[in-house]
Amino acid sequence: MKTVLLFSGGMDSIALAFSKRPDLLMTIDYGHRSAEGEIRAAQTVAGLLSLPLSIVCVDCGTLGSGDLAGTAPLAIAPASDWWPYRNQLLVTIAASHAIGAKFEQMMIATVRSDAAHADGRSDFIEALDAVLQFQEGGLRLVAPAIEMSTTELVRSSGIDASTLGWAHSCHRSPWSCGQCRGCNKCREVWQELGW
Repeated sequence: MKTVLLFSGGMDSIALAFSKRPDLLMTIDYGHRSAEGEIRAAQTVAGLLSLPLSIVCVDCGTLGSGDLAGTAPLAIAPASDWWPYRNQLLVTIAASHAIGAKFEQMMIATVRSDAAHADGRSDFIEALDAVLQFQEGGLRLVAPAIEMSTTELVRSSGIDASTLGWAHSCHRSPWSCGQCRGCNKCREVWQELGW
C-alpha cells in the first residue's frame, strides 16, 4: 500500500519513519513558529533514512493560537500548545497533495499522550479516516502508535540515538527553547530512555 507519513520532524514522527519506512515523508509549514526547525530536522532525517521528503507550505498563521502561533491560547485550549483543528487541517492539506500521487494510506504519528487534545484520540482518527474514505480516492488514515507512549514507540522502532537526536520538538521557536511542552516532553523521553 502506497503510504505517506505526516512528518513533523519530532520524536514521534521520526521513530515512526524509522520503523515503518513509508514511501514519502510530508512536512507542512503551516505558518507556525517552529516550522524552520521542523523542516531542518525533517530534511536531515529524511537524508539519513534515504526516504523522499515533500515540503508543503500553506500559511495558516492567522488561524492559530497558543505557543505554535506565538499568541495567547484561546480560552477553550486544553493546553498552551493547542492550535484549533490542527490535525484536521494538516491531514486535509497532506491528503490534498497525496491524492494526486495516488497514495492509498496516510500515517500520522499520534501517541497516547496526544489524547489530551480531542484530535489526538482514537475516535477522532477513526472519524477523519471515514471522511477521507468517503471522498474521491478513498485515502485511509492510520495512527499506528496511538496506543503507545513516545518512549515505547522509540524503543519498539529500534531507532538509534544519533538519528533521534535530530528531532525538533519545540513549539515556540526554530531552536529548542527548553521550556515549552514540546521541549519538556523531549527531555522526559530522553531521561526515560536512559540515553
